[in-house]
Amino acid sequence: MRKILPVFIVLLYSSLCAAEQADMSKSVVMIQTITQSYNYTTPWKQESTRGGVGSGFIIEGNRILTNAHNIADNRYIIIRKENIAKKYPATVEFVGHDCDLALLKVSDESFFADTVPLELGELPKVNSTVSTYGFPMGGTTHISVTEGVVSRIQTDVYAHSRADAHLVVQTDAAINPGNSGGCVIQDGKVIGVAFQGIRQADNIGYMIPTTVIKHFLKDIKDGAYDGFGTLGVMLYPGLHNESYREFLKVPPDAEGIVVTSVILNSSAEKTLQEDDLITKVDDYDVDNDGMIMIYGSKHHMSEVIEQKQIGEKAEITFWRGGEKKTTELTIQLNRPVFEYARLFDDPPGYICFAGLTFVSASRNFLETWGADWMSSIPHTLRYLFTYSQQLNTDKLRKEYVILSEILPDEINSYAEGFINTPLESINGFTIRSLDDVKKAFENQDGEFYVLKFMNSDIPLSIETKKAHQKNELILKKYNVPTWAFTEEQI
Repeated sequence: MRKILPVFIVLLYSSLCAAEQADMSKSVVMIQTITQSYNYTTPWKQESTRGGVGSGFIIEGNRILTNAHNIADNRYIIIRKENIAKKYPATVEFVGHDCDLALLKVSDESFFADTVPLELGELPKVNSTVSTYGFPMGGTTHISVTEGVVSRIQTDVYAHSRADAHLVVQTDAAINPGNSGGCVIQDGKVIGVAFQGIRQADNIGYMIPTTVIKHFLKDIKDGAYDGFGTLGVMLYPGLHNESYREFLKVPPDAEGIVVTSVILNSSAEKTLQEDDLITKVDDYDVDNDGMIMIYGSKHHMSEVIEQKQIGEKAEITFWRGGEKKTTELTIQLNRPVFEYARLFDDPPGYICFAGLTFVSASRNFLETWGADWMSSIPHTLRYLFTYSQQLNTDKLRKEYVILSEILPDEINSYAEGFINTPLESINGFTIRSLDDVKKAFENQDGEFYVLKFMNSDIPLSIETKKAHQKNELILKKYNVPTWAFTEEQI
């Protein structure tokens, strides 16, 4: 009997695990999408459609949680359940491209029959075991379940936007294309969403933790997604240098991180300044690396701000000129005027007048130079992209405008030298957005439109009357649907 008992326990445990996997499988779905992105040089054009496959899972309220990158620029979405041939059309209810999360809605309620909404858990512990569910490449109707160990929890850049950084959980569970959006399970609860990996390494995958997921779900309760905010400052861990400490007049026992600049129009603009030393955010002490103790381990101080919604407050303790101070900051988006993150879903604005095509400066536009775009783009654009937050001193600026393309015609036959250059003004009117370009070209009072560009003393002159006469002909010749498509229309 003693020899039989351990075998019985193993069999019982295996049966329980199999039953748990079967229940989880009812909540994991396959997401098939047709996507079509935009051409950011000539934005009235679109790229070819592409098909993709990802994963998702059902949560409370008959909602499907998945990755934003699964449904970005989508034109059609269908959902399938394991071993069921029927396909259910779905729509995007909410999407957060900055945190790579999206909620999908299936209008056919029969889809949710015999499904179990999954419950969210807490952050897993390092060295604990997790299971990843999804539909990775190579499979068609059957869910794949892989096990792995949590090896690290840290703040890192999310590959979807390629600019926004949040908490990630690293695991050696296999996360392959198609797994994205699938749930990562521990003790019967979701502790993450599988979303990216490292191609150059074996068995290193990442999940979005529930700290980020819960922020996303709380954000959308008012019917709109606002995003993750920041303090609005640039920081530098310079207090390791004792001379720098003396320069800042900081006490010998103080630790913290130094403000190097304050973002224009941020809530910090009126309260913090260069060379302030932030020592505490709310009740969390900041060390010389900008780290705090939270969730039982050290993480970047930004994690305190990550817990808050847009419009909420944070108390900042800091030293300035040898004096200890406190202030309260409102959390805002604080996005740069030259957007570092990739953009999705919305058609980009443009102005195409007299064959001159103007677009908003964005990472998407720069990426039209190819995989090695950072070294291939013109120096002016590279410098502007890198330092736009420091360079911009215009509080009214909404974006930088670039001459991206010229549709050849006699009216613009000498304008090639201005391509890929930021536009500064038209007839002395400062250009702060595409809407400003539209307004400038609508004004026909002057004999010429005189365009001035950044880093150039040479103007581009276009005859006003002739430009308006030729504009419609050029649009028709090159199949451009409208000469102006801006934020006001989007």
